[in-house]
Amino acid sequence: MPEKPGITSSELGTLWLTYQQKTMVLRMLEYFIEKADDEKAKNIMVNMYDEVDPYVEEISVIFQNEGVAIPVGFTSEDVNKGVPKLYDNGFDIMFFRLIKEISMAMHTLNITMASREDIILLYKDLTSITQKYYNACTQYLIEKGMHARPPYVSMPKKVEFITDTSYLRGGLNPLSKKRTINTVEVANMFHAIETNITGFQMITGFAQCANTQEVKKYFTKGAEISKSIIKELNEVFLEDGIQTPVVSGGNTTRSTVPPFSDKLMMYCTSLFSSFAMGGNSIGTAFSLRNDLTTKTSLFMKDIFEYAHEGAKIMIRNGWMEEQPPMEDREKLI
Repeated sequence: MPEKPGITSSELGTLWLTYQQKTMVLRMLEYFIEKADDEKAKNIMVNMYDEVDPYVEEISVIFQNEGVAIPVGFTSEDVNKGVPKLYDNGFDIMFFRLIKEISMAMHTLNITMASREDIILLYKDLTSITQKYYNACTQYLIEKGMHARPPYVSMPKKVEFITDTSYLRGGLNPLSKKRTINTVEVANMFHAIETNITGFQMITGFAQCANTQEVKKYFTKGAEISKSIIKELNEVFLEDGIQTPVVSGGNTTRSTVPPFSDKLMMYCTSLFSSFAMGGNSIGTAFSLRNDLTTKTSLFMKDIFEYAHEGAKIMIRNGWMEEQPPMEDREKLI
């Protein structure tokens, strides 16, 4: 049998990112498992932990075999399981459902950048695990009445074609009439509202318990951005008489004791910000009403600037682990 080829720069980069994300997820699972009062939710999280943990070790072995320094990622120093609950029941599964959405996107992209078979299979396995627990979290939330379903619509009885460019008009001209949003636009906006509600709950808790004023202020700003996005998209729905999503449960408690390090909370917020930019890009690409594309473009601008500000805070505090660099040929020469 021929020897395995060495990993490529792309494979190194995606494995490195996966290691960071998975070690963060494991630390957060450790806390939420400790605080779980609902047995079914606890079982979902325990099983998730048991299935994800071996892949962190598998990535470590690949790095060792390739002579790669094992990243620090997130360790027991980044979690404190002995503190009071920061969130009410239900938030844990809401949070991990969103984490599984992010993971599905990451693994699908990563598999397209891998060529070595063992790495392709690793991402294939992780994708399968992610889909399994995304479904488990979704069904749990439905069962508990904590999942807001998108609105129903009358089914189309015939095929129609767009015959007038007025279909593209939005509210940029106050004298022009806007058409009702279509189901594709509803899907993207509903998803954006839903994810921002979970993100708002998460970051509000982070703001309550962050150790430094700089980080508290940053999280508070993030909560305001999420509120603004939810408000603007809800207004679009209400204009067309469409039901807006309402999520019950999962609220932040009164605790101000941090269960996670500022480093971990900042990384988690950065991950959510990256996911939000990707989601808004898709929303922009598939919306045909020009006022909606303008809104989502402005959301992306705000989120990008927010993420950039967060990166600066992480660098100043020594929390941002450097991604594996390419050789600086000019410096070597």
